[in-house]
Amino acid sequence: MKNGKYKGIILIIVSAFCFALMNMFVRLSGDLPTPEKGFFRNLVAFVFALVIMIKDKQSFHFQKKNLPLLIGRSLAGTLGILGNFYAVSHMALSDASILNKMSPFFAIIFSLFFLREKLKLPQVLILIGAFVGAMFVVKPGFQNAELLPSLCGFFGGMAAGAAYSMVRALGKRGEKGAFIVLFFSGFSCLAMIPFMVFGGFKPFNLFQLAMLLLAGLSAAGGQFSITAAYTYAPAREISVYDYTQIIFASGLGFIVFADIPDIYSVIGYVVIIAMAVVMFLYNNRKKV
Repeated sequence: MKNGKYKGIILIIVSAFCFALMNMFVRLSGDLPTPEKGFFRNLVAFVFALVIMIKDKQSFHFQKKNLPLLIGRSLAGTLGILGNFYAVSHMALSDASILNKMSPFFAIIFSLFFLREKLKLPQVLILIGAFVGAMFVVKPGFQNAELLPSLCGFFGGMAAGAAYSMVRALGKRGEKGAFIVLFFSGFSCLAMIPFMVFGGFKPFNLFQLAMLLLAGLSAAGGQFSITAAYTYAPAREISVYDYTQIIFASGLGFIVFADIPDIYSVIGYVVIIAMAVVMFLYNNRKKV
């Protein structure tokens, strides 16, 4: 049990770094439409997963009873990507990342529905604290020029939380991580095509193509790592380590884009991360 938890911790930190790199490359790709960025992100992940499955001679068969969860995970993951990519492209990297990192809190909430994991009053209070912290980052009000990107980032975190809880449920039902990634990536690519066709495909240069491919490669590494992490251990035990992405994102944002968050965002970071640490300590104390 402990061995699985330690593997989950290592994998979730690796995924956090990969996703921070992904966000950096997405922003570096410029003003391309969000669905276009999402398509290339998932195309690379799809090829990556396909190669691994063929190399390891894994079966493409899945249990029919798991199809609703596979589709639900894919739909939620696609919405999460669109929300996150729009936020990353229109606001500070660290702000977008912390809003996306509301996903572990939402994963706990959605675990009520998909895993029948019960919430206690202290957990509910911690979740409320996390939402308060998110509002410091979102800064709701007409005076906030980044309100729409902030709301998209928040929604992206909610959708990602739903997706991760379904990943955990699928892992418990015996579905392999590579197949979950393959199904999600293929579904997402297909879902992006209508938006690219009817919304207008914007040509890109070689630099933008390189950034999109690097974003896809980073995403593939992050996706495989986090999928494996949540199959090794439940969200309540390892999700706090996902917040290392804020450290990575803040460093990359400052070095590459000279991003400096305002005081309200910093307060939001502190509150959200503090709530994540409190949740982690509470869950560990319960098991002592």
